[in-house]
Amino acid sequence: MNANAIVQKLWRLCTVLRKDGITYQQYVTELTYLLFLKMMAERNREEGNIPPEYRWAALVKAEPLHKLKLYRNALTALGDPEGSLPRMVQAIFDNASTFIREPQNLTTLVTAIDELDWFSEERDQFGDLYEGLLQKNAEETKRGAGQYFTPRVLIEVLVRLMKPKPGEVIQDPAAGTGGFLIAADKVMREATDDYFTLGTKEQEFQKHQAIHGMENVPGTLRLLLMNLYLHDLDSDHVDLGDTLSDKGKTLGKADLILTNPPFGPAGGAPTRDDLSVTATVSSYQLPFVEHCIRALKPGGRAAIVLPDNVLFEDGRGKELRRMMMDWCDLHTILRLPTGIFYAQGVKTNVIFLTRGKTETGNTDDVWIYDLRAQMPKFGKTNHLTDAHFTAFEEAFGSDENGTERGEEQGVEGRWRCFTREEISARGDNLDISWLRELEEEAEEGLIEPEDIAAAIQAHLQAAMLEIEALSAELEETTLAEAPEAGE
Repeated sequence: MNANAIVQKLWRLCTVLRKDGITYQQYVTELTYLLFLKMMAERNREEGNIPPEYRWAALVKAEPLHKLKLYRNALTALGDPEGSLPRMVQAIFDNASTFIREPQNLTTLVTAIDELDWFSEERDQFGDLYEGLLQKNAEETKRGAGQYFTPRVLIEVLVRLMKPKPGEVIQDPAAGTGGFLIAADKVMREATDDYFTLGTKEQEFQKHQAIHGMENVPGTLRLLLMNLYLHDLDSDHVDLGDTLSDKGKTLGKADLILTNPPFGPAGGAPTRDDLSVTATVSSYQLPFVEHCIRALKPGGRAAIVLPDNVLFEDGRGKELRRMMMDWCDLHTILRLPTGIFYAQGVKTNVIFLTRGKTETGNTDDVWIYDLRAQMPKFGKTNHLTDAHFTAFEEAFGSDENGTERGEEQGVEGRWRCFTREEISARGDNLDISWLRELEEEAEEGLIEPEDIAAAIQAHLQAAMLEIEALSAELEETTLAEAPEAGE
C-alpha cells in the first residue's frame, strides 16, 4: 500500500474519533505518538529509546481497558524530563497526554496502524505518510496547522530555485513542521546517492550539522521533530524558542535560509538586542526579515515568504527595505496568488536575496514576477500546481543568485525589471504591480462561507498592520521630540 492510500485510510479513522470530541489537530498529535511507537518497532530501534513495558507489541496485546491505561502511562513516562531517555524521545512526548476517552476507540486506532503494510519494496514510506497527514490537517483547518503549513508545491519550487548544496548550513527560523528543511535535504540526498558519494566527514556534517531550525509553538515542535526523524534527519540543531528573542542568536550563520515566518501582531517588540532596525516593531514579519539578513553569511542566499505590507509599509518598513537592498542583492520578488494558504484574501510574496560582502549598494536591479494578477481563484477545491510556476522558473533562470534572467516582458507581461534608481524614486516602495488585478470580481465569485470570511479577515488584518505601523511611527516621533531630562 502506498503512502497516499495509507494517509486516506488513517484520515478516515478520524471520523471514528470525532465521537470522542477529538479535533483534526488533536488527531494528528495522537497519531504522532502512536506512529512513533510503531516506527520504533518497525525499524528495530526500541532498544535504548522505548522501555519494554511501553513498546508497540505490549500496546497491541493489551486488553482494551488496560490498553488505554498503559498508553496514558507511556505518554507520561516517555516525556519525563527527569528520565534517562534520549532528548528526541523526551521532546516528542513532552507534556504529552491523550485526547482519547473511550478504550474501544484507542483499540480501533492501534489495530488499524498495526495492520497496515508500512513498507514498499523499494523504500520506507513513513516520511511520505507523515507529511501527507500534515497536509490533510492543514487543508482541513483554516486556523492552527494552516497558519504554519506552507503548500508543498511552493516549497519544492523554492528549493529547486535555491539549489541547496552539501556542505551548506541551511536554516529555517520559523520551521513549522519542517517542510523547507526536509525538502532541501531530499534534494541534496538525490544529488549524492543518499550522501554515499560524500566522504565520511562530509556525511557526518550532512546528518548532524547541516540543518538548523527554531519553532516557537511546543505542539508544532512535536510534529517537526517527528517529521525530521521519519526522514532520517538529526534534530540537535532544531529547538523550541522565539527567534526574535536572544535564543534566536543560537541559530548561527547560514548559507541558505528558506522560511515562511508568521504574519501579524507579535504581542510585543523583539527582545533581541541586535535587531536594531525593527527593535520597536510589534509584528512578526519585519523582525524576521532583519533576522534573515543578519543571519546570512556573506554570499549566503534566502527565499522568504512575506505578506504585502513588508513591501510598502513606511517607517521601520521602509528602513528595513533600504537595509535589505544595501546589505543584500534583492534580485527577485515573486507576487504569489491569493488563496494558496487556505485563505482567499491573504496576499503574499517571495523575496529572493543574496547577502553581499559589504553593507552598501548591493542591489542594482529588482526583477518582479506577477503570478497574482489575472490568475484563477485558488483554494481547497482548486490547488496550485507545479505547472503554474513553470513560466516563473524559466524567467528566474538556472542560477540561484539571480544572475541569469529570461527576457523582460514589458507592461503586457508578468516579468519586469526595475532599477534601484526607479525604486528609490518610488520612495523604496516595492509593492509594484502593472497588470490589472480584478480582485473585486474575484471576491464576488466566492461562494463558500469560510472563503468569504477569510477574505474579510485578510482585509481587516492588512488594515491592522497599517494601523500598527502608523502607531509605531507616531510613537517614535513623539519619543524623538520629547525633551531630555534636565532640559
